[in-house]
Amino acid sequence: MTSVLRDMAVGDSGRVLGFLEGSSAYRRKLLALGLTKGAAFRVTRVAPLGDPVEIVVRGFSLSLRRAEADIILVEKEG
Repeated sequence: MTSVLRDMAVGDSGRVLGFLEGSSAYRRKLLALGLTKGAAFRVTRVAPLGDPVEIVVRGFSLSLRRAEADIILVEKEG
């Protein structure tokens, strides 16, 4: 099922499918951080108000702002 990263809960795992239309600056930044198509990740923390979201991707922890998590298309695994 396709959704955006922000919709996932702590403990959920998934794969990056791509990005929504939007700021190319965000897209370049996220690609540089390792969020390429097919990258596996796991949600480890979500702040009480949903900003930021922390994931583990490619062996490191990455915190993303809500605006960044809103443009990442993901497929939930499991």
